Amino acid sequence: MQGLMMDYPLTLTPLLDRAQRLYPHKEIVTKVGPNLERSSYAEVAARAGRLAEALARLGVLPGDRVATFAFNSNRHLELYFAVPCMGAVLHPLNLRLPAEQLIYVINHAEDKVLCVDPGLWPAVEKLAPHLKTVQHFVVLGDHTPETSLGSVHAYEALLAEAAAGFTWPALDENTAAAMCYTSGTTGHPKGVVYSHRSIYLHAMALVMHEAMNISERDVFMPVVPMFHVLAWGTPYACTLVGAKQVFPGAHLTPLDLAGLIQAERVTVTAGVPSLWLGLLALLEKERYDLSSLRDMIVGGAAAPRAMIEAYEQKHGLNITHAWGMTEMSPLGTVSRLTSSQLERPEAERFALRAKQGKSVPLVEIRAMDEMGREVPWDGQTYGELQVRGPWVIRSYYSDDRSPASFQEGWFRTGDVVTIDPEGFVQIVDRTKDLVKSGGEWISSVELENVLMGHPKVLEAAVIAVAHPIWQERPLACVVPKPDYAGSLTKEELYEHLRPRFPKLYLPDDIVFIEAVPKTSVGKFNKRLLREQYRDHQLPA
Repeated sequence: MQGLMMDYPLTLTPLLDRAQRLYPHKEIVTKVGPNLERSSYAEVAARAGRLAEALARLGVLPGDRVATFAFNSNRHLELYFAVPCMGAVLHPLNLRLPAEQLIYVINHAEDKVLCVDPGLWPAVEKLAPHLKTVQHFVVLGDHTPETSLGSVHAYEALLAEAAAGFTWPALDENTAAAMCYTSGTTGHPKGVVYSHRSIYLHAMALVMHEAMNISERDVFMPVVPMFHVLAWGTPYACTLVGAKQVFPGAHLTPLDLAGLIQAERVTVTAGVPSLWLGLLALLEKERYDLSSLRDMIVGGAAAPRAMIEAYEQKHGLNITHAWGMTEMSPLGTVSRLTSSQLERPEAERFALRAKQGKSVPLVEIRAMDEMGREVPWDGQTYGELQVRGPWVIRSYYSDDRSPASFQEGWFRTGDVVTIDPEGFVQIVDRTKDLVKSGGEWISSVELENVLMGHPKVLEAAVIAVAHPIWQERPLACVVPKPDYAGSLTKEELYEHLRPRFPKLYLPDDIVFIEAVPKTSVGKFNKRLLREQYRDHQLPA
């Protein structure tokens, strides 16, 4: 016997229509240079229809890929809906990928149209001779630049020439809507293709209290780039509930972010830890009214406990730790405390909040040992985190590396974790970043978090260095805060570490550096550090 419910496809078209009908006047704000451009959901929906008509005139057909090379903006949001709702596939390109990887990604995805911010045009023009499938370039502004390339269009001119009232096609919910590529730190980037259904369900999860808790009352500022896993899906979640959206564009300095939060009374924001560490340093020197903020979502890398404590104790601001992956759309876990956990002593609460948290509804988790056995949820036993759910990848796009990433229908994340009896996940390390020393696994993440808790330390990254007896030993690469550059000593840091770790876990050496290199999405690039210190001589 089957249920008698309607077969209602979960596509992005009704999601956009809902925002247009119920929240037509809610603002979409974009910072452009020193100015703010203001739009609304009604305008975004109308312009998305014109954009779909314009793209169809350029020959974009269902299934064709339309790439974006752009910052967070209202025009990018229009592309977020126009492209998938017309049946094509949105492909945001990572602005920070090296040229050879960008060329690979564009050619591998077979992008037909490339939409680019005017300020980024010189970079795209250099790539153009190597792009095999791109037929049209669209510059997201009023004018086209002087160029020898053919078929270059101005975005606003295309919309002005297009007819209003585009008829959105009826789509199957499993139709491809968008695709993103991994950052490619080991080999070529891998493509992940999201369906309308997966994006819709992910957006519904984001607005739940157990996840990001976004509502119509919120003013949401995604600092995470729109090219990074669709800004973690937040533009779709905000549109679903009619939240005001504030896009910072290319302006991501602590001064820019603090100014926008203050001016627009932002209530929720999201980004990687390095951004919030920079903002925290600014707040130590200058005063801003950030009292409107009720939540700062931190993901992309582990948020140091010291940062979580500093924001709350010094500034009354709440950090919510989250974890996910490109392959998961990306949300997997969020560190929201239960009612009973909120009653625990402060130290216990901070310890829980420093973990990556519980799996959100519809995401299942388990941790597996090297023998393929599930490890207990005891908060101590290490295992590789595996996940499954309706917005989790089942295969990479046209990539023969797919089989190695799955086990019995579960996606292998590559993250080594513990899971405590209450279901809170703590990421110990990436499998490739663990320090394997004399049969023991040493977590680089735990060492980094404690080092960054030192009042004189800005950033710290721990890597494995070869050792003739122990196989590998940890090396700490530390960035002092500007006021302590040249005066911070190794012994100060060892004194800070000794009470917290057994002797075996202590770094064999500490080096001071000017900055930790970052990946294209703002994470610590330990691969570069490992290359730089491959021949480092550890003290005897």
